[in-house]
Amino acid sequence: MDLRPGYKQTEIGVIPEDWEVCPIRNVCKLINGRGFKPYEWRTSGLPIIRIQNLNGSDQFNYFDGSYDKKLEVDPGQLLFAWSGSRGTSFGPHVWPGPPGLLNYHTWKVQVRDGKVHEPYFLHALRKLTTFIEDNAHGASALVHTQKWEMEGFEFPLPPTMAEQEAIAGALSDADGLIEAPERLIAKKRQIKQGAMQDLLTARRRLPGFAGEWEVKRLGEIGESIIGLTYAPSDVRESGVLVLRSSNVSDGGLRFDDNVFVSKDINDRIMVRSGDILTCVRNGSRDLIGKCAKIDERCVGMTFGAFMAVFRTPFHNFVFHQFQSNILKRQIHEHLGATINQITNKSLNSFEVPLPQDRAEQTAIAAVLSDMDAEIAALDAKLAKARAVKQGMMHNLLTGRIRLV
Repeated sequence: MDLRPGYKQTEIGVIPEDWEVCPIRNVCKLINGRGFKPYEWRTSGLPIIRIQNLNGSDQFNYFDGSYDKKLEVDPGQLLFAWSGSRGTSFGPHVWPGPPGLLNYHTWKVQVRDGKVHEPYFLHALRKLTTFIEDNAHGASALVHTQKWEMEGFEFPLPPTMAEQEAIAGALSDADGLIEAPERLIAKKRQIKQGAMQDLLTARRRLPGFAGEWEVKRLGEIGESIIGLTYAPSDVRESGVLVLRSSNVSDGGLRFDDNVFVSKDINDRIMVRSGDILTCVRNGSRDLIGKCAKIDERCVGMTFGAFMAVFRTPFHNFVFHQFQSNILKRQIHEHLGATINQITNKSLNSFEVPLPQDRAEQTAIAAVLSDMDAEIAALDAKLAKARAVKQGMMHNLLTGRIRLV
């Protein structure tokens, strides 16, 4: 392969000749967290920083005993979750606060003075995270790396702090262009949740409607159907697409992680437009109940045994009930402490308020669907901004484009 003048081929790819290939261990120290046991948790003391807190949860367990000072984490500290979910918890995080104690599954990244510009190192770690995730074994949503392995990973290092700072500044500006729509989308989702709580319970009525509502069990207005059971030997590179939990995201459908089978399939479990696809069994309790409405794109597809479809003539209205706290609360109560699935019997027993006037159902569904469309448009813009950021990371963190 011909190299551009001023560039060299290295074990981590093509980089400028004056850049260094640097192992992680050369620029920082990785400090282990501690496995705080449930019997040690308290309601006051120092907050224990766990994976869910790195994902944005402000719900903490606390510790009020003696501890090693190295476990202390201050706001602004660079952390690395070495075990977690792809694309979310796994990888680097800048801790926003409050001061707390580092839990297991996370390292405190202590950058050595003068070795690397810390904001540049954060972006280099993000790029490295993508590499680790892409090369992880298996299709599990969870990924991890070991300390010795992490210390040996290498990243490209520009020769001067000025160039590192310029790269970090450009990528941080790109982060700002992503964070603004992320905040707007979060706000729009909150507004929609409030609208669902009001409109789906008749707490607020749309103009022109005053008819009676009634509470119906799902089994009275439709049917729940469990999906296809198939063996590994049925899986092919093409065939009938089996919709699974990974095909459902944020109330919509995605097709970037697909499984196909070659198998005789009963027409009853071939999806139909308007079916409400729901995750009813999963190793992660948080995923149970997530749903999407089937559209014309899915004609000719089926769905897996850990999923169910709810089939009803009232799907335009009921789909929003599936997304609301009305059904989420009933699912949570059904799961209890140990159960990790919803049976057909349970799903059919869940209750929803329903306007007797179909026109009111249609009007409410239209208002909420318009909100969904607005959020989907913002999501598309956000996806473009993220794609631009990914391109910038590739160009700037490999020296393909130089800023100094």
